[in-house]
Amino acid sequence: MANSGKKIKVGIVCGGRSSEHEVSCISASGVLSAIDTDKYEPLLIGITKSGKWVLPGSGYNLNIVGKELPVISEDLPATSISELDVDLLFPVLHGPYGEDGTFQGQCEMAGIRYVGSGVLASATGMDKSFAKPIFQAHGLEVAPGLVVHQSDWEIDQAGVLAKATEFGNPLFVKPARSGSSRGTSKVSKGKDLKTAINFAMEFDTKVLIETAIVGREIECAVMQVNGVAVASPLGEIKILGSHEFYDFEAKYLDNSTELVVPVALPFGVTEEIQNAATNAFDALGCEGLARVDFFYTGQKVIINEINTMPGFTATSVFPKLWQAGGIGYKDLITALIQAALERPLNVTR
Repeated sequence: MANSGKKIKVGIVCGGRSSEHEVSCISASGVLSAIDTDKYEPLLIGITKSGKWVLPGSGYNLNIVGKELPVISEDLPATSISELDVDLLFPVLHGPYGEDGTFQGQCEMAGIRYVGSGVLASATGMDKSFAKPIFQAHGLEVAPGLVVHQSDWEIDQAGVLAKATEFGNPLFVKPARSGSSRGTSKVSKGKDLKTAINFAMEFDTKVLIETAIVGREIECAVMQVNGVAVASPLGEIKILGSHEFYDFEAKYLDNSTELVVPVALPFGVTEEIQNAATNAFDALGCEGLARVDFFYTGQKVIINEINTMPGFTATSVFPKLWQAGGIGYKDLITALIQAALERPLNVTR
């Protein structure tokens, strides 16, 4: 912990080895622009695509230029977690090697506090094939589907395709441990399924094939307040233009989505979704923050996934939902930092 009277040194960590490297950089730009510099002394820390820790400097560009996404350069001065002079790390890392427990394990080994969930909750939340049965065990409904391992796909493609057809059409095919819809395809015709599986395998060795749920896409942000999971107001994702689903381009590149807050839902459904969100958060043992994504079919609430380190720009869904709940972006960052500082070190998480 920082000494009394001194600013708390907060390392904002971005980049990483996952396919969401660029999205992470954009999130870091948002945090750096809004963090309360009267209380905190921010330090930008980058992780390159090869996994090298670097110090980009305060003027490093982390914004989208045209359609060119920001990247942490391999040529920047190197550092390591053991060399960092910080009180806390704020990892706006998305996807594998950042949101999946690997980064959190490094922090635990180094004895450095950090924002967000611990090792096990991060790993479980990242792997949808593990999270789904836990959600089901806690009374939450999930989309029907199957898990395909690369080894099974290589041995028996015909068998996998035959099993997948049992779930009807259309289907969603996605990497089990990826995010931002990278590697995800909507398959409406059986002949396209093989291509979609091969595409998803480019991002992960484990793939989910799920029944496409016809319904409204509802989002809920969850944050711990005094150790208790609290749900935000709900938002609904409206997809504009020609996108069939909430894919990477729709999310980040061509402004073809809209977040509607508040959401008009039948009596009792808002509370049902909020309770399901905090239930999912607690079921995985999450800490700090998460965004939980649902489908509402008109009859059922179906959980899609949980993101233990959601996109974190000022215009990302998580901050916008809390803004609707009366907590601004700067105050949200402060609340997450303070909660992380108050958690004890050297406790298995």
